[in-house]
Amino acid sequence: MRILITNDDGIEASGIIRLAHAAREFGEVWVVAPESQRSAASHSITLHNEIDIYPYPDFPVEGVHAYSCSGTPGDCVRVGSLSVMPAKPDIVLSGINFGYNVASDIQYSATAGAAFEASFQEYHAIALSEGCNGHEVTDKYIKDILKKLIDTPLDPGFIHNVNFPDCPLGECQGILYDRKVSRGMFYKDHYNVVEELDDGGIRYVVEGVYSPEAEQDTDFHAILNNYVSVGVVNNVGY
Repeated sequence: MRILITNDDGIEASGIIRLAHAAREFGEVWVVAPESQRSAASHSITLHNEIDIYPYPDFPVEGVHAYSCSGTPGDCVRVGSLSVMPAKPDIVLSGINFGYNVASDIQYSATAGAAFEASFQEYHAIALSEGCNGHEVTDKYIKDILKKLIDTPLDPGFIHNVNFPDCPLGECQGILYDRKVSRGMFYKDHYNVVEELDDGGIRYVVEGVYSPEAEQDTDFHAILNNYVSVGVVNNVGY
């Protein structure tokens, strides 16, 4: 099996390294990932500028073909699968993202965006995300989940979306499949004035307020209750 891995946290992020370690068990691994942080880039691609690809010999997983990319995660999937790899991938893995991609965050997520690009290119795609602190749950369950999902077919336009809870392993309640996308917001945003600028301009900065409320049977509800959430999502999220 040929596996293409990308992310939106950059090629040096710990999540992509751990994902590549796990993926080696399932086949030949290629990594094409952004040279630096690209979070919240959604499904954007580069159309009017060049995309630079460089071999990345310092990738710390033996046997992985690794390249850095100047573009977005969506670009990584496109140029990686269509030009860098000698043949198209059997599956694309996007992640492991630093922070959850549940509820309304999915529409902004470049982790999900890269997976949607893979689906658009007719590849099987899995997006994976986790909390920002402990990773015990991820490391415990990731191979078992990959083993199950790699052979689970998807309709065109759909991806698997996996989120691992940010809790100690002993507090994890297990895995919940078939989770719907919550229509809530992980963070409810507002904008604060930073500075009044010349000529009547105003400079703002976003501030998010954590909102731990979610509907039953949804991805966000699963995470709030210390379950691994696994769902199938289409390109409009619901």
